[in-house]
Amino acid sequence: MKLVLHAGVHFTEEDRLMKCLLRNADDFASRGVVVPGHSKYRGILRETLNAMASAPPSDMARDVLMDAILDEGDAERVILSDANFFRTPKTAVQEGMFYPAAPVRMMRMAQIFERDDVEIFIGIRNPATLLPILYGKSDNKDPAAFWGGRDPRDVVWSDTIDLLRQSVPNVPITVWCNEDTPLLWAHIIRQMAGLADDERIIGGFDLLSSIMSGEGMKRFRSYLKDHPVMTEHQKRRAIAAFLDKYALDDEVEEELDMPGWTDGLVDEMSDIYDADVAAITEMQGVRVLMA
Repeated sequence: MKLVLHAGVHFTEEDRLMKCLLRNADDFASRGVVVPGHSKYRGILRETLNAMASAPPSDMARDVLMDAILDEGDAERVILSDANFFRTPKTAVQEGMFYPAAPVRMMRMAQIFERDDVEIFIGIRNPATLLPILYGKSDNKDPAAFWGGRDPRDVVWSDTIDLLRQSVPNVPITVWCNEDTPLLWAHIIRQMAGLADDERIIGGFDLLSSIMSGEGMKRFRSYLKDHPVMTEHQKRRAIAAFLDKYALDDEVEEELDMPGWTDGLVDEMSDIYDADVAAITEMQGVRVLMA
């Protein structure tokens, strides 16, 4: 069985993505792809992984979890989504590292589902906009606990992705930037479900309609109607063009609230983020979805 784990990250579009997957659940099920409601697995999976800190899983752990997830049915592919899988927002950053618990959590996950093909899907976000939010949510704002003596410029995603690769080298990782999600939305959904880009899904423009004016969406849909045959790349270029003209400023602009941070620092961190994403694309076993 193929087990797809969407692990957030926090404060991206994780909840909206899960809702879109659930809207397609019936259609996906006919293809052997199951999207269970999160109430079926988040609690029991978290309890199982936490219990493994003191004892290995039983031989029946995998079957018990799958019975809960699938209601004793069958599936070729199962999609699970939980932004809290690696950590809650309160402990998402510790000593200047994003999700330091992620490698151990994935090692335990791979142990439980050792006979299945596990794959991680994760949307990352510019640290310059995410760190202020996670700092505000942190349960320990002591500089040593949160930053660990590291400069904000040193907090990069490649550190976490690299540790994940080392801990579970046989688990492929698919990454995308949240900033590109409006352009990649339908592509992400199809990739998680194992579908080709020309296969129809419900809600392919759910995210776009939330950040574009009504007039813009009307014109965009009219444009698609007039151009029924477009490649995925051409469609993304069209989305970018319409967003450039019709994006809702309140939905796409972010206010940063981090004492002592300057516009210069934010710009510098954004440049570092771009370089970090480029480095991630070079990692073996990691696929980066690009707009």
